[in-house]
Amino acid sequence: MDDGFRAEMAAGYTFNEPVIALGVPMLGTELLPEVHVSIPLSRVNRHGLIAGATGTGKTKTLQLFAGQLSAAGVPVFAVDVKGDLSGIGAPGNPADPKVLERTQQMGWTFAAAGHPIQVLSLSGNVGGHVRASVSSFGPLLMGKVLDLNDTQVSVLSMVFHYCDQNKLPLLDLADLRTTLKYLGSDDGKPILEDLGGIAPATLGVILRSVTVLEQDGSGVFFGEPEFDVNDLLTMTPDGRGVISLLEVADVMDKPRLYATFVLWMLARLYAALPEVGDLPKPKLAFFFDEAHLLFKDASTALLDQVERTARLIRSKGVGVYFVTQAPQDVPSPILAQLGNRVQHALRAFTPDDADALRKTARTFPVTTHYDVERTITSLGIGEALVTVLSPRGVPTPLAATRLLPPDSRMAPLTPDELSALAAASPLTLKYGTTVDPQSAHEIITARLAAAHAAVGTVPGAVGAPGVAGAWTPPMMTPAQQQREITRQAREQARAMDVQRRADEAARREAARAAKAQAKAEAQAERERQRTMQTAMRTAGRMVTSRGGQNLIRGLFGILGGK
Repeated sequence: MDDGFRAEMAAGYTFNEPVIALGVPMLGTELLPEVHVSIPLSRVNRHGLIAGATGTGKTKTLQLFAGQLSAAGVPVFAVDVKGDLSGIGAPGNPADPKVLERTQQMGWTFAAAGHPIQVLSLSGNVGGHVRASVSSFGPLLMGKVLDLNDTQVSVLSMVFHYCDQNKLPLLDLADLRTTLKYLGSDDGKPILEDLGGIAPATLGVILRSVTVLEQDGSGVFFGEPEFDVNDLLTMTPDGRGVISLLEVADVMDKPRLYATFVLWMLARLYAALPEVGDLPKPKLAFFFDEAHLLFKDASTALLDQVERTARLIRSKGVGVYFVTQAPQDVPSPILAQLGNRVQHALRAFTPDDADALRKTARTFPVTTHYDVERTITSLGIGEALVTVLSPRGVPTPLAATRLLPPDSRMAPLTPDELSALAAASPLTLKYGTTVDPQSAHEIITARLAAAHAAVGTVPGAVGAPGVAGAWTPPMMTPAQQQREITRQAREQARAMDVQRRADEAARREAARAAKAQAKAEAQAERERQRTMQTAMRTAGRMVTSRGGQNLIRGLFGILGGK
């Protein structure tokens, strides 16, 4: 074997801290058993990707990873899509010839062991029943479940806001359905106007989606008691982490709902856990199997939320791992957050497959030991290209790795074993019985019933107004009261507007009259001045003329004779 390869692998995968062992490096058909390809336990919360074509061993890699994390005292949450992960709860078969052959080639001593598990399900058919309230789901995730567009999601957000402001708990689908019907009725029209003029037709579309979801049997996924994500952080008395398996094989005909529930769990974990920074080992490892279902047809707002959660939940001590067929199944902004990569074989049967293969090969660190594109297509079952983050945060050298077999049972638990395990779990008792407290459905129904019943009430006999026992007008419903208040406010506003306009007209008329009077006075003054000036000019001409002088003399003479 090439000495340069040997030295690079030894330097890249020698760590002075606890690790999760994955396998041994190989070059061509040669193995390097003295070096163990592994992930430092302190870097498990840097998230990761386990990818590869169907049948290449992704689920067994997940099983290997989860078993070692549990033994190291790290709780694990994993989605069991096909129902074959439950074998992690029972020891493997040390006499299995395939297991013995592989471990001997790798220089590894196989020690069979089972790991503590607790079983959960969305349907309640087995183990603890995982439910969530509609309110905690939020409009974004609920919009994904209902397959709503962005406009409809924004309307749903306003409905959630209205319920929060008016203390109307949205616990199950009946609460949401009743609220939508109420807002879309005549009683709810004033409320729609206050919410910004929401179109009743949009509410109708959302209501139909909710009804379809209920008829599909999905109502069992919503309600109380709501699942407490802190139950995922369980430890055994001897310090092992409990592996929580979410069995979804019986609800895979509802992939959108399953995927959204898993996102809800991740979001709730982010909200519930405190900031812890870098820890020697993570508080929880979270594995999403069939990860492409999480992002299929997801809105931009939802993708932004998932990306933000994946980026920030690392500081809460949680490592998130996506298990899927091709790296392209994970959006690029989220893929960029995944520091640990286990890439099983990919097949290129179509031009699109070939393009995806080339893109995948370019995402790995540069290496002189492998033709990455060719190596990915030539990997066997239980082999993968691996690169992880070292304790210094630097990617380790790319290593074609023959993976270790899991120490637990390869086959799933039998139905009897699974039922016995679920029956003994405290989560079955905690979440087994549905609780139906008073919520939006009961509150709105009671209010409407009381209001409409009061409309036809006749408190006393008919008589003269003001006399005891006289007929009293029936009470208005809340909607009628709201409409009456709105009508009176509009009439008052109109009356005030009319009065304002009359006052303005009167002021304008008074201003015009005052202006006309001032103009007339000015005109009269000009006329008087003009008359005086004319008289003075006439008198002046008379004085200077001879006739005028004789007249003046005559006047003086008469005055003098007297």
